[in-house]
Parts: sequence; structure tokens; C-alpha cells
Amino acid sequence: MGGLDLKSYTFPELETAVAELGLPRFRAGQIFGWLHEKRVSTFAEMSNLPASLRGQLDEKFYINAIRIKKRLVSNIDGTVKYLYELRDGNCVEAVLMRYRHGNSLCISTQVGCRMGCKFCASTLAGRVRDLTASEMLDEVYTAQADSGERVDGVVLMGIGEPLDNFDNVMAFLEILSDARGLNLSLRHVSLSTCGLVDRIYELAKRKLQLTLSVSLHAPNDTIRNLSMPINKKYHIDRLLEACRDYFEATGRRISFEYALIAGVNDAPEHAAELAARLRGMGAHVNLIPVNPVAETGYRRGDRAAIERFQHELQRLGVNATIRRELGADISAACGQLRRQDAALE
Repeated sequence: MGGLDLKSYTFPELETAVAELGLPRFRAGQIFGWLHEKRVSTFAEMSNLPASLRGQLDEKFYINAIRIKKRLVSNIDGTVKYLYELRDGNCVEAVLMRYRHGNSLCISTQVGCRMGCKFCASTLAGRVRDLTASEMLDEVYTAQADSGERVDGVVLMGIGEPLDNFDNVMAFLEILSDARGLNLSLRHVSLSTCGLVDRIYELAKRKLQLTLSVSLHAPNDTIRNLSMPINKKYHIDRLLEACRDYFEATGRRISFEYALIAGVNDAPEHAAELAARLRGMGAHVNLIPVNPVAETGYRRGDRAAIERFQHELQRLGVNATIRRELGADISAACGQLRRQDAALE
């Protein structure tokens, strides 16, 4: 078995690799189809390729695969949480969520995370490594194979900061949306970031039609500095300036994630300050009842407090919704299952 990860190659990269092997160009289409349409696990299964070519590919490349180490199914809403084991033994999580309009899969982009957000279980042990494009694709392919259902949308909001793994994530998106493979429109993809401003500008230049979701979680720098270390590098005004530039460049409305933490960022004056910052941006605020994580000490307010915050934003002219909670009985918050599994080993 070779040492190059062929499933991570975009189609143009695969065409180049095929040409370097002295093969006709149409072989790239055949190989890409086997990898991303038929999703084979060995070169031996590529039956329309000459045996000599299959052997050549096997010597130089490998076909990545991941396995389901643990699978939890919610008795409340049918949400499925996967703990995937990667080739090197590391584990990441994905969550399959079922909605009336289709299935959405929340995937991980890194093993661990180095952003240090205080309310997130994913970052407690730091970042181990980036995921490759093929590993992210396999999160999707494996969930589809296990459930027997198509994944209609993908959310890059699991373990890791997607823009901290920029090149691999861009390759993943290119392959995911390729008509020769899964052919998933990027309009059905949401990418969440804690606010890496330089990468937001870089992403804007690509004019992808995905939804950018920014984890804001505070109305001012004082509060955001306490829970999100990235804010000390990119303060809120600088982040929102990048968001406005992104909207102008792409025409795509930005969603702002706001985890409500009781006694920290959920008072009426916080809603007023948040509305003042976002007014005129055409922004959408997704209010999230904070997930209880033992190590953080953060707690959520009651439903009435969350609804009051929502209504105050709406009164001040900012569109706001409360995120539907799925999989509450299976530790569906990202990072929790991975930490539980590691503690048992």
C-alpha cells in the first residue's frame, strides 16, 4: 500500500496525478467516480481499470477509511451521534440530525481544537492534528452508509476550527460539491468559525455559496475576552468589519451563533448592545442554550430567559431564532463523547 491519500485529491489534482503516471485523461474520471460515487475501499474493486493500473495505484496511493467506534441513537428525536476512529487511532465525532427538510450532518474538521473557547468540550485537551479532506468526506460517506439515508446538508461545527485547517477544508468542499461525486450544493453547507479574521477575508475571495456562521457569544470585548481567547487577537469590531466585507463580496447573509450563559451574557442590556453592533448587517442570530460541560462551570438560563433575549433582539430589529436542541439524551454536544471514550481507555 502506498503513502499518498488519493481520496483527498480534488478532480484537477487527480487529473495531474494521472498525467504524471502517463495515463490517458479519462482515467481520472473513472478513478474519481470509484472513490466518490461508488465509494470503494480498495483499488481491486475498480473493475473497469486494467489490473496493472490497479497495482500501480496500490503501490503509490491508499484509499482512506474510518470506522464507527461508537454509535448512540437518541430515543427522543432519532439523532445519531457517531464516534469515528481514524487510521491512526485518533477519534472524532459527527452528529446526524433529521429534519423535515432532510438530513444534516455535523462533522469535525480537526482532532481536538486549539482555540480555547471556555464553553466548548472540544478544546479541553487542545489540538492533536488537522483532518484531511478524505477524513472529512468519510465522516459523510460513513454516516450515509450506516443510516441508509442521504446526507442533504453538512455543518462544519463539530470538533475543531474549520478555518484553522483552511486548505484541507477547501479541498473537502470542492470534492463534496463536485458533480462527479456526492454533488452536494454548497448552499447546503454551513461553516462555523470562532472568528479567524484573516481567513474570513481569504474565504470571501473564493465567493463560495456556503453559509458562514460566526461564533460571537458576546456583545462586547470584555465578555468575549473571558470565554474566547481568539478575541484578544481579533476584537469584535475587527471581526464584524471582516463579516461586512464577506457579505459584500459574496452576497451571503452571515449567521451569528450566540450561546446564552446564565449571568454572563444573557441580560437585556446585552441584547441591546448586540443589536446595536449587528443592526444594518442583515444578520441572523442563532441563540444557543449553552451545553453544560462539567469542566467549565457555565450554566444555562431557563427557557423564559432565553425567549426574553430573543424577543428583545427582534424588538430592536435583529432577526433571532433559538436553536432546536437535538440528541440531548446522547451527549450530542461536540467533544463530549470523545472525552468520555478517552476517559474509559
